[in-house]
Amino acid sequence: MNHIPEILAPAGDANSFLAALAAGADAVYCGLKHFSARMQAENFSIQELARLTTLAHNMGRKVYVAMNTLAKPGEEAKAGRLADRLAKVVKPDAIIAQDLGVAAVIRQAGYTGEIHLSTLANVSSPTALSLMPSLGISRVVLPRELNVDEMRLMAEACPEGVDLEAFVHGALCHNVSGRCWWSSFLGGKSGLRGRCVQPCRRVFTRKGQPGRYFSCQDLSLDVLAKALLTIPQVKAWKIEGRKKGPHYVFYATTAYKVLRDSPDDPQAKKAALSYIEQALGRPTTHYGFLPQKSRDPVDSQAQTGSGKLVGRLTMSEARKYFVNPRQPLLAGDLLRLGYEDEAGHQVVRVTRSIPKGGRYDLTLAGKGRERPRAGMNVFLIDRREPDLVRRINALEAELSRIPEVDSVESSFEPTFPKPYRAPRGVRAESIHIWRQPPKGPAKGTAGVWVSATKTQHLPLGRAASTWWWLPPVVWPNEEKDFLDILEIILKRGGKRFVLNAPWQTGLIGRKRREMELWAGPFCNVSNPLALSKLKDMGFDGAVVSPELSGEDIMRLPKMSPLPLGIVTHGLWPLGISRTMTPEVKSCEPISSPKGEVCFVTRYGQNFWIYPNWELDLSEKEENLTKAGYLHIIHMREPLPKTIERKERGCVFNWEIGVL
Repeated sequence: MNHIPEILAPAGDANSFLAALAAGADAVYCGLKHFSARMQAENFSIQELARLTTLAHNMGRKVYVAMNTLAKPGEEAKAGRLADRLAKVVKPDAIIAQDLGVAAVIRQAGYTGEIHLSTLANVSSPTALSLMPSLGISRVVLPRELNVDEMRLMAEACPEGVDLEAFVHGALCHNVSGRCWWSSFLGGKSGLRGRCVQPCRRVFTRKGQPGRYFSCQDLSLDVLAKALLTIPQVKAWKIEGRKKGPHYVFYATTAYKVLRDSPDDPQAKKAALSYIEQALGRPTTHYGFLPQKSRDPVDSQAQTGSGKLVGRLTMSEARKYFVNPRQPLLAGDLLRLGYEDEAGHQVVRVTRSIPKGGRYDLTLAGKGRERPRAGMNVFLIDRREPDLVRRINALEAELSRIPEVDSVESSFEPTFPKPYRAPRGVRAESIHIWRQPPKGPAKGTAGVWVSATKTQHLPLGRAASTWWWLPPVVWPNEEKDFLDILEIILKRGGKRFVLNAPWQTGLIGRKRREMELWAGPFCNVSNPLALSKLKDMGFDGAVVSPELSGEDIMRLPKMSPLPLGIVTHGLWPLGISRTMTPEVKSCEPISSPKGEVCFVTRYGQNFWIYPNWELDLSEKEENLTKAGYLHIIHMREPLPKTIERKERGCVFNWEIGVL
């Protein structure tokens, strides 16, 4: 029997919030000025969001607030005070988090509403869901990479009191959410902290052929979303787009409300598809939703930006720019000239209405900017139709009757765990992690990546002394294989395991008492409160995120309730993806516009994208051991013969810090 999921709409500013309400969204999710994974959106102040939330609640709608970034050491009190003010002033129905430390401080601050676990947390396999009640999580946002059969497996594993949220529309990241360090690795602007500059959208070159090989089309399940109506644990259909305008929010929300409410009505489906076309997003794809008809989400030669092509930029004899639009333009429309990485790119607001085929003379940005070229594509990216403006104005009138709220200060201070102190005589251990360990003696202690398919390469004869590393992502359709190989390793005497998602303790089950468990670097651990939650989950130690600044890395051992490790050398991935366009072949060099070279290697179901230079903190190792790090880790990732190693002296964000 079909159930009725909520339509969850995005809002990056007040007009988009009102557009979501006008379209009939059951819930709106948005972010504040801090701790939001969409920091490029305008976002909200506490006072502004309080009044909008009151309006939504008066209309019987819900509001979810995203605090879904990693917290660095020293940010815990700031996050707690923000949560305290949210609880007292805004009273949202849920807060969305990815960082276990942020989730912990939200509760410490007194927030009693629901906590939803962001897709950035990467809960990707069924056994992980069994942990959610003990963590106080009532909803998990599923990865976009899951097909509908895998969503059913996740749903069947949901414990009582936990439900699921699935994306139905909006931008796709090429890499798995929470498993991308591309933007951070190239300049400290971390996607895990809402600062991604989208290097994957650039034009890359392979074998002399340029293309946007990592730039995905937008997800649009459109009529296929009907299949989710038979999965009662999927309580929300989520529309991505907190950086989009009210026009997109209104039409995308309207489309999925129609598809949910009239799934078997052909005319309703036709109308919904028309609304999606009017939403001005990128070209769309069903991606991998249907396992039997999985789609490549990349068209390397297609446009990478959102918007509808309305014409090409023309230059008059007087060197004035104009466009002859293929459809009428309205006053207030926004036009984008070219692409974000193209010289002369800019956004122009239309000041008067223009009929189809008419001429609109463009007033461009001031001096000092590179001039656009004639022939550049012009896209309509946002507009203000009279009907939508009337709807928003009517809601603004209701909003104006809601009193302003007083500013509320918070004096909240978090409670920190007691720091771990290593017993006397304990020394740092050098650990080398291999894909396929050497047959002879190896330097330091050996670790090996666990493979569910290539078990013949696992050193089962040395099971007791080996550190067994689980991959950063385990998908539902491979979970049984990992359960089987873990059982074999345990029977051979294996006891030292590194889990690269906290939820992988669900794979371990009751056997964890027999093991030494460490949280790996792909858990993105970045603060002492997150480390405290890991300790509660049964971890014996943790490897910190290497994207932190040197200052933060050196501070953590004095604050951590667990012994710590750190990756000091080796190839660190730009990102991990479940998809790769067939144009890109494994182990071939691919160059960015700035001459950065990367390559792709497939392990199991995942594609690892590596730069051709290594992370190298070797010179810091002595100071790191003095600071208290007990595991000094070298990633022995193989460099293909086809790739030329670049000596870059890379220290990740050690010196520049991470935004």
